[in-house]
Amino acid sequence: MKWSLEGKWIASGLGLSLLLMAIMSFISYRNATQLIESGNKVKQTNEAMKSLIDIFATLTDAESGRRGYILYGERSELNRYNQAMQSLDAKIKKLQQQLADESLQQQQLMKLKFLITQRLNLSKQSIHLKDAGKSTFHIQETLVTRSNQNRSEIRETISQMQTREEQLLEISVKSSQNNVHNRMLIEFIGTLLSFAILLGVYVLLYQQLLKRQQAEAIQRTLAQEKELSELKLRFFSMVSHEFRTPLSIILGSAQLLAESNQHCLEEKKLKNLHRIQSSARLMNQLLSDILTLTRAEAGKLEFHPELIDLEAFCLNLLEDLQLCSQQQHIIKFISQSNCTHAKLDENLLYSILSNLLSNAMKYSPQQKDILLILSSKTDAIIFQVQDSGIGLPSEFQQHLFEPFHRASNVGKIVGTGLGLAVVKKCLEVHQGEISVVSELDRGTTFTVRIPKYDDYKE
Repeated sequence: MKWSLEGKWIASGLGLSLLLMAIMSFISYRNATQLIESGNKVKQTNEAMKSLIDIFATLTDAESGRRGYILYGERSELNRYNQAMQSLDAKIKKLQQQLADESLQQQQLMKLKFLITQRLNLSKQSIHLKDAGKSTFHIQETLVTRSNQNRSEIRETISQMQTREEQLLEISVKSSQNNVHNRMLIEFIGTLLSFAILLGVYVLLYQQLLKRQQAEAIQRTLAQEKELSELKLRFFSMVSHEFRTPLSIILGSAQLLAESNQHCLEEKKLKNLHRIQSSARLMNQLLSDILTLTRAEAGKLEFHPELIDLEAFCLNLLEDLQLCSQQQHIIKFISQSNCTHAKLDENLLYSILSNLLSNAMKYSPQQKDILLILSSKTDAIIFQVQDSGIGLPSEFQQHLFEPFHRASNVGKIVGTGLGLAVVKKCLEVHQGEISVVSELDRGTTFTVRIPKYDDYKE
């Protein structure tokens, strides 16, 4: 199935909209995922800071128990110290798990573990001296100094780790905020683009709907026009048939009267009989022209090309015209063609040339020569009708082949304005062309060009 350009645009727009919606959905999913990850990171950081504080509090508690035992010798204080130190290992392991993803914090944790181990050794030495009865200030002074220094280093290390966790938390929060802002902007732009594309698709669909409605309206109009043309054709066919019978009777009767009583009738009566004959022929020609035009407009003009002898056809045509015409004109036939036969529709060609020659006779002074020239080229048959008549005004030539149009200089010459319209329609069926060269009061030349075809396109 071949898609139209509008169909391709609509399909592309829908596809792009679906793609943008999929991208927006993925971005929204990523945004939600990163928000969860950011929340987990904040939670993990808070837990790590809580663990650091808990470790420092446990060390402080152990130190208090050790000092109480050294100063007062109470076993409960020693138990307090031992319990605090025993719980410290679990808390350090927990902190190590919480800081597993941060290499710098892992290094600080190693340092903290070393300082805690050092403090444990110092505490054991102090307790051992106490148990040995060597708890005097002079003996414990060195251990106290080292213990204070160790405690300061532990506090500083924990403080550095807390500061690092705060920095990581701040970085994580800012990164999360930036990501949320960027994704919100992307989602807004994507939604706007999707809306614009869908709006464009809607406009295209609406235009296609309008075009379809217009096409249907045109189709209905054409159907109505076709029906009207067929009705008009039937009407004119009936009228032509009904009128031609009485016209033929009138024409025949007038001709018989004129021929049988030509010597007996007065000149005035004979002139009236000739007028009856002329009017009957004019009405008959008018009916033929109207019927031809109606058939052409309805597309029912019959076309039956046959091989005809062109020179014999032209001579017979001239003989018919001179017999029917009451005017005295000299029509000369000149053959310049080496093509004696051609495949043409004889009836249509008769209508073309008879109308052109009739006009030439009608609008030319009597005793003036009228020429019918036959020539040929490799691809066409050419007929020329030349007269020395009244000519055609230049402003009329654009309406030359329109029905019922007559030039302004025809005066009282009788005519219907249908002849050249009939010529044009008959030539269109032949796929031929007609051109005119005219000069006022000098004459007119019509040139008919009919292509040579073995088979005409229907």
